[in-house]
Order: sequence, then C-alpha cells, then structure tokens
Amino acid sequence: MPEVLTVRALVLSVVVLLAVVLLLPTVRAVVAQQAQLSELRQELSEQQEQKAGLENELARWDDRSYVIEQARTRLRFVMPGDTPWRTLDADSVQEEEPEPGPVQTPREDQGETTPWYARLWDSFRIADSG
Repeated sequence: MPEVLTVRALVLSVVVLLAVVLLLPTVRAVVAQQAQLSELRQELSEQQEQKAGLENELARWDDRSYVIEQARTRLRFVMPGDTPWRTLDADSVQEEEPEPGPVQTPREDQGETTPWYARLWDSFRIADSG
C-alpha cells in the first residue's frame, strides 16, 4: 500500500511539474501582453487628447476675427485705413552698457564726508533711477 501511495504521489508531482513547465511561458506571455495593452491604451488616450486639441484649433479658423488676428500677427497684414508702423534697421540701435565697478554718488564725487543715512538715501535714489 505505501508503494502505491508513493507512485501516485510521484505521478501527481510529475503531472503538476509538467503543467507548470507548460503553462509558465503562456502565463508570462499573457502578463506581457496585458502590460503592452495597458501601454497602448495610455498612448491611445494621449493621441485622442491631441486630436481633440487639434480639432479645436482647426475649428477656431472658422471664426473670421481669429483669421484676421492671425493675418495681422503672423503675416503682418494691415486692414484698409490702418496706419502701419515698421522699425527700420532695429539692429543698429545699441544700448549703452553700464561701466563695471562701484557706483559713485553725487556727494562722493564732490569729496564731501556725508553721514551714513545720506549715503543710504543716495543709493536708493540711484538704484531707483536706473
């Protein structure tokens, strides 16, 4: 009787081991496909959001005032009766660079010894003027 039980246990363990060996790649493939399906669904939702945004932008072009605004800003069109202004040779205008170093207050230029609060006030005035 014990031999039958061990033979049955051995056969059962071989069948279970065989089932695990045969089903493991299938289960692994199913899990991988589920992950891929989830990624594709996420990508699909992002594409649908992008499509909705592009359709919204396309619908804005049906509005005449939007088309006029885009023609003015992008193409620099002017409506009849408007006065166009254009800057000629804007690259030739150069801004003055401040000289590096400490800023001299007017009182320091005169060589006077001033109290600290006067120097502080002068520094506020100079900082505010620039």
